This record gives sequence, C-alpha cells and structure tokens, in this order.
Amino acid sequence: MPRQKLRFLFALGLLVSTAGLLGSTGLHAAEGAAGQAPKAVIKTKFGDMEIIFFPDKAPNHVQNFIKLAKSGYYNGTIFHRVIPGFMIQGGDPNTKDPKKPETYGMGGPSEKLKAEFNDTPHRRGIVSMARTQDPNSAGSQFFIVVKDSNFLDGQYTAFGEVVKGMEVADKIVNLPRNARDLPSERVEITVSVE
Repeated sequence: MPRQKLRFLFALGLLVSTAGLLGSTGLHAAEGAAGQAPKAVIKTKFGDMEIIFFPDKAPNHVQNFIKLAKSGYYNGTIFHRVIPGFMIQGGDPNTKDPKKPETYGMGGPSEKLKAEFNDTPHRRGIVSMARTQDPNSAGSQFFIVVKDSNFLDGQYTAFGEVVKGMEVADKIVNLPRNARDLPSERVEITVSVE
C-alpha cells in the first residue's frame, strides 16, 4: 500500500480509535534547557524518554498532561498503537486491563480539552494529543511521532517533544503488532514530572 495512503489511514485511525469506533532536539529545546518549561520522563522496560513541554503553545494540554501524570493516571498504561515510520500512541486507561484489548483506544477522562492547534510541525520526536473527529475532544491519549508527519500539522495539538530517548520509541514502534496495530508485547509506562 503506498505510504501516503497509509498515512491518511492512520490520521483517520487516530480519529476513529479515539472515538471508540475501532533523540531529537528542535524548536523548543532551548526553553527546556533554560529550565523554564516543565519536563516529564516516561519510563518503559526499553528505557526512558524525556519530554519537554510547550506551555507557550498549548498551555491547557500541558497542564492536563502534568495533572494526569502527577495523579498516577498514566502509570500501568501501555502504548496500544504502533505504526512503523509514523508514531506510537498511548495514554488510554483502558489499557491497564490486559484482558480487554477490544476497549483499547476508547478510554480517557470525562473532561475534554479544547484544541490548541499551533505552529509546531509534527516532526520526529513531537508529542501530540489524539482526539475524535471533534477537535475539542482530547483527553489523555497522546502520540509520539517517530517520523516527520507534517500532514497532521494544524489538526492535532502538539504540546511537547522528546529530547532524550527517541531510540526507545524506535524500539516500541518496531514491535510485532496485530491488524489493529496493537503490539503483541505489553510496554507499560510510568510517567513522572519534574
């Protein structure tokens, strides 16, 4: 299948799955280096990914992620969608139950976020929020871009960037997976905020 078609299907899949129907340093790295922006560490069995946030670009998304992380909301969730050459997606509380994979991609908090689309391009390492067809429906699910995906620009809220540990995302994205892009191996995460 041509790569462009796969990318379109993924973008559509982000919408549908979230609705329940189914080491880069970049533009903002200087903000993190200056200590102004908060950061998080996503721990996995393959290693850690350090993320800096863009509170100037998506303040409500940053605040939401930090609030959820500090409450332990993300701990024990998995990356439930992996698409090589594109992204890894996680943050669904339903993924804490290994016996209910049919619910993966449908979970999240009842409180939804209004879109904060910004000028940050969806390049390798960017952390962005998954959502339904409603632009104002983001909750807890996020994705990490493993290959530049500018076709998502202006349609999803980019709110952070992996500045250390992209090799971990590369390992996760290349795991064997089923037809729904669910990895055959569980990669649970623990998120801490500094």
